[in-house]
Amino acid sequence: MNGTIMVHYKILCKADLNKIVTLQELFKNEKIAKVIKSEFAKGHRNLTLIADDTTSSLKIETLKELHSFEVNKDDFADILVLAEEDAANKKLIKKDCERVELVDLETL
Repeated sequence: MNGTIMVHYKILCKADLNKIVTLQELFKNEKIAKVIKSEFAKGHRNLTLIADDTTSSLKIETLKELHSFEVNKDDFADILVLAEEDAANKKLIKKDCERVELVDLETL
């Protein structure tokens, strides 16, 4: 195969946060409910917060920098290994940040 692939990846650490919180869970928290009520319904009493859609959620995750490198299409099967090698060569691998997650592959 002719051509190349642009590989984008990020480094994952043990302390990274990746959590999904539903609106129902948020509204059950008294501190959050109090802040919402005081911000959007100031001066009103006996209020309740209701989430209509039970699937609505927020995702809280650690912001990561994307790294990239270019590889031949012939090396497609080894992209993860090559991404790990690229991260090691760029000295991105550290004590608690040892894993690589492939984010995007672009054919050029």
